[in-house]
Amino acid sequence: MNIAVLGAGSWGTTLAVLLAKKGHQVRLWAHRPDFAALLKRDRENTRYLKGTRFPENLQVAADLRPLVVWSQMIVTAVPSQALRETALGFSDLSLDGKILVNVAKGIEIGTGKRMSEVLLEVLPGIQVSQIAALYGPSHAEEVSKEQPTTVVASSPLLETAEKVQDAFHTNMFRVYVNTDIIGVEIAGSVKNIIAIAAGISDGIGFGDNAKAAIITRGMAEISRLCLKLGGDPLTISGLSGIGDLVVTCLSRHSRNRYVGEEIGRGRPLDDVISQMNMIAEGVHTSKAVFELSRRVGVEMPITKAVYEMLFKGKPVQQAILDLMTRDPKQERD
Repeated sequence: MNIAVLGAGSWGTTLAVLLAKKGHQVRLWAHRPDFAALLKRDRENTRYLKGTRFPENLQVAADLRPLVVWSQMIVTAVPSQALRETALGFSDLSLDGKILVNVAKGIEIGTGKRMSEVLLEVLPGIQVSQIAALYGPSHAEEVSKEQPTTVVASSPLLETAEKVQDAFHTNMFRVYVNTDIIGVEIAGSVKNIIAIAAGISDGIGFGDNAKAAIITRGMAEISRLCLKLGGDPLTISGLSGIGDLVVTCLSRHSRNRYVGEEIGRGRPLDDVISQMNMIAEGVHTSKAVFELSRRVGVEMPITKAVYEMLFKGKPVQQAILDLMTRDPKQERD
């Protein structure tokens, strides 16, 4: 199969290598021509995934439109806030028979749209049955080393999800399928916000009790939003829900947890972000989800606290005090 991977960050590169090793013809697209030239020369992504060599059947592309025409499957691995701009670059091309697999986790600022909704809005020639999301607990650092990983391919059309499963599944990269793309996208995006909260807890020196509370009550927030938007709350108990939430809140590889930890230690957000090599999706997503939750009337106190700490300058200790002194409630409220 001819597969185009759009986005040459650590995750896009990892998936491109995985697909090439499976025998697909893969082309990896980099947004910046100079970076594409560097990848072509080195046959390795020394900036984001040093040490992982490119197989011979993995080529690098700098021209987006010819790549889209050539492909049978398109993997969108650009940052979530850049997906709209990227898709606009080929919105007038025919996408008949092609499958789009989004792996970026986030909610768009301003619109509150999930990534599949962004693709549907920007690409008039595509049907929802052609779109899938590939989410789950899957740090690039481990997948690139072929360590055991499980994810879920989700599409409203089971046949599409199964095609994605077949394309990606390996002995060490196990792919499950489901048809609840709403739940998968909501869970896989909001968990980054909860991971920032978990990192803040680490940064100020709180212990395991606090971390467990953040993860558990974070799941409650994700479930409420999922249900409100038409997803299946049972999805939250799966790989894109509890699986991805736990790994992102606990892992040393988690960029979102790292951002939170540094905030908890007192560093300004701009200072933290400016010194990072890669994007922490939860930062932008916290703003998008906070606005979305207010619009649809879903209570999300952890999300609200993270948003206020990141964007409104609310002191960490005050945000924690506000969370802990809320009115007592039933656990399943």
